[in-house]
Amino acid sequence: MLSACESGSGSNPITRGADTDEEPDTGGGGGDEETPGEGPGDPIDSDRELPPGTESPSPATGIFRKEALDVDEGNGFARNIEYRAADDTFFVDGLAFDGNQPEGEAFARSTPGSLRPSFALYEAPLTHPDFLDNDPISQFEHRALYGVSGSGDVEFAIVRTGAYIGYGFGGWVYQRNGTVTLPTEGQASYSGDYGAIRDFDGRGGLEYASGDMVVDIDFNGFRGNCSGEACANAVRGYVLNRSIFDTAGNDITSDYIDAINDDKGTTLTELPVLRFRIGPGVADENGELTGEAFNTVDGDEFMTGNYYAVMSGDHTAAPGGEIVGVIVVEGLDPRGTNITVRETGGFIVSR
Repeated sequence: MLSACESGSGSNPITRGADTDEEPDTGGGGGDEETPGEGPGDPIDSDRELPPGTESPSPATGIFRKEALDVDEGNGFARNIEYRAADDTFFVDGLAFDGNQPEGEAFARSTPGSLRPSFALYEAPLTHPDFLDNDPISQFEHRALYGVSGSGDVEFAIVRTGAYIGYGFGGWVYQRNGTVTLPTEGQASYSGDYGAIRDFDGRGGLEYASGDMVVDIDFNGFRGNCSGEACANAVRGYVLNRSIFDTAGNDITSDYIDAINDDKGTTLTELPVLRFRIGPGVADENGELTGEAFNTVDGDEFMTGNYYAVMSGDHTAAPGGEIVGVIVVEGLDPRGTNITVRETGGFIVSR
């Protein structure tokens, strides 16, 4: 197996098998106004924090990032993530009762008919044999969402489970497998697909979400308001046309919208748009982006969280580069009492 890019933290990024250049056979390839920095030459006071992963990133190397380990929340437990193109299977370590490696079965392709064809969904085996008498042992509900660009230069994976009353144990990783060349001025727009797994704190079960992803960058938007050219970049992101599905692939978007309207006294006809909060200091010279994500209902924030992304390729010339990232937002579920829903989505966009 070939490692897709360097790992500086001792935990493996996504790896792919012998057919490492292949993608899954899937059939397809503004926020609020923000206060700028203090003035020219003055660094901004930012809480920008990248997820763990590559320790010494640079524009000339591959970069991977993973969900930070949180024992209490169950975050960051999925590790040694591997996609095998030869038989279209998915492996992951670090999870309980998932029937998976090192000696178990692979996650097999799931076809709920809900997510965009550019991404692939996998589900853990239903049972695993007792190692002495082969009696079947039931396994937890685990799902893995994997996306890779047509070029193979960027990819992401998300693993979640619906088997716990709390969020349970899972993780995510995203990476670029090559280098990046960034503009120093001008604006660019990128578009592509978004796919997500939704889990819950307060009840079990999983849902999926899909949508259209748009990322716009102004490469000199906040120039003169922070130190370094890249930190001046203004990044605007939207997840449009979001839909929600159950694990059988049934569209439950309208039920969710009705619950929001009943709870908030609103008259929504579509899901609130997820967006990036605009402000300086969200980008660096290595092509990494991170900031806040949110949506609103009737002017009030509804789901909040963060986005994490990395740019890949030459963004100064055609075809214009790619961006891969993960968005994690959570908020109260209007369909229940004292239930929080978390949406962990991945996206790949290009010019």
